[in-house]
Amino acid sequence: MRRLLCVMFLLAALSAGTPAHAAGLWPVGDRPAVVRAWSPPASPYGPGHRGVDLAAPIGAPVRAQAAGRISFAGRVAGRGVISVELAGTGDPPLRTTYEPVAATVAEGDEVAPGQVIGTLELPTGHCPPTAPSCLHWGLRRGATYLDPLSLLDPSLRTPTPPRLLPIWPPPPPTTRPSRATHSPWTAPTPRLTPPPWTAHSPWAAPTPRGTPPSWTAHAPGDAAVLGNLPPWAAGWARRHPGAG
Repeated sequence: MRRLLCVMFLLAALSAGTPAHAAGLWPVGDRPAVVRAWSPPASPYGPGHRGVDLAAPIGAPVRAQAAGRISFAGRVAGRGVISVELAGTGDPPLRTTYEPVAATVAEGDEVAPGQVIGTLELPTGHCPPTAPSCLHWGLRRGATYLDPLSLLDPSLRTPTPPRLLPIWPPPPPTTRPSRATHSPWTAPTPRLTPPPWTAHSPWAAPTPRGTPPSWTAHAPGDAAVLGNLPPWAAGWARRHPGAG
């Protein structure tokens, strides 16, 4: 009997600290990133984070996470705050808060799960540097702050599994074209050099002036031979009979 009473007391304590239901939707977006998690304070006035921050763009629609009644819709310290008292969550009931939100509902309105209650306003310095704008979502029962993620279905609290991308083969390596004979990188062709001198080449060395051609040796008095020579050559041969 004592064991049964202990179990019943434990179940009652758990039901008082956690909601009796789990919803299937987020208050903003489809599966927003939790940029700052819940960190309960050690004392009622101690430091901590009394909710979660969900990344979302400015102007995003904010939804009621569960059915309930609007217990507050106004501005606190310059930012819009909406508080929803959840139906069927005991006494004192669970209460969710949303900020900074421009309310489209009024105090006393009944809201259904997923109903839009406002739009996300400009951030007021509450969001971390990793998220320029975010929704602060809180949950409390009386004066006790709770983790608002406990309202979600466990499947929504699990991070989205990574999606594998196909592995494409690497592109073929790009090689520089080989240097062709007439490519712009080919070494310049050396200038033409004149061929060696030949007797009949246009570059043949000129014969020095005043040098007579070589003559075949003849007798000094060979008139037949001298007669075949030009007059100036015949006279030169007579004056130099020994020249061959």
